[in-house]
Amino acid sequence: MLDPIINFFTWIFQMIGKGFGMIVAWLLWPFLIAGQWYRKRGFILKGIIGLLLLGLVSLYGYFFWQTQAWTNFDTNYATAYSRGAQSASAGEVVVSTASATGTSGSTAGEGDVKTCMPSAITAVTADLTDYNVNQNAWISSMLLYKLGFFGLRWDLTPFFDNKASFQRGVNQAVRRTAIELVDRLGRIRGSSQIDPNLQDARGSLQFDEYTWYIGFNPPGPKTPTPAFYRSAIADLRAYNEKLAACNATFDARADNLVQFLDRIASDIGSTSDILRERSEGYDSGWFDTRADDRFWFSYGQLYGYYGMIVATRSDFADVIKSRGLVPLWDRLESQFRAALAVQPFIISNGREDGWIMPTHLATMGFYVLRIRTNMIEIRSVLDR
Repeated sequence: MLDPIINFFTWIFQMIGKGFGMIVAWLLWPFLIAGQWYRKRGFILKGIIGLLLLGLVSLYGYFFWQTQAWTNFDTNYATAYSRGAQSASAGEVVVSTASATGTSGSTAGEGDVKTCMPSAITAVTADLTDYNVNQNAWISSMLLYKLGFFGLRWDLTPFFDNKASFQRGVNQAVRRTAIELVDRLGRIRGSSQIDPNLQDARGSLQFDEYTWYIGFNPPGPKTPTPAFYRSAIADLRAYNEKLAACNATFDARADNLVQFLDRIASDIGSTSDILRERSEGYDSGWFDTRADDRFWFSYGQLYGYYGMIVATRSDFADVIKSRGLVPLWDRLESQFRAALAVQPFIISNGREDGWIMPTHLATMGFYVLRIRTNMIEIRSVLDR
């Protein structure tokens, strides 16, 4: 009696096996034909082709390694930019040493060497860029990333694009912050001269994220993306050195803090809409090949802004303490940490009421909106 059922399932598995076999055969047939052609060639031509293939395999090995190895990834990195409750705001004059006597002191006097508090926001902007292009390879402008998977963009596949999306998310936070440093934070009430280092850094960070050594629009040799970002790192650190020497400006006023929070809230609000659109329009679960890059872009953006928020607390220390924002700021930072704790092994974009395939995009969107709501609450306190 069970024979028909057994035969039916046997037939199903046979068909599945044949289907996989056909797919594998379709993928391998170009290599089989190339192998037959290669065996018929002469020794010299075989040697040249072998060296080329060895170079290509090495290039792909380097590419695969760089996409999988996330060097110095640390969700607690932002704690390095916290100066404590008693620190001065960025740009404030502090007395470091007494050059005439060689003793330390806290009261300005004749012969005292004065320094100013450098900007933690500028430091984290430079360090995140350094993390993207020096501590790790910048994936989006690598040749093999641009070539894709048999001509198909890696972003359209479930493979090797997570780190690139994460880096672009971090870079989004860095770009937004560089604009604010030039337009508001690094000058007094918008009427003073723009700092040239900040201006150059902003221009470099706005450069296209996908440029390799050769491009086609217009065609010709190019300066690759990482070179521009490394230039921005040098400019940001040069500005901070001038600020520490009291030769630059950082305007740590309450209205500048309001504007900065507004820009961040607007930026992550746009990302939450991207997450919503993908989450509502698709419910393919683990088989949504675009869910991973949406998730990791938003994750990278929050990763970057987490450092900015902790640094902002240091740079605007006087404003945050005088306005009673410490509890709200503590909660904001805890929400960032909660969001960064979400690190699923496989990104799934299933139904919101699904129980087999979860919806990680909706989860990340929830955290993004929580963070944005808390920022708006802080802004409303500052407006009172």
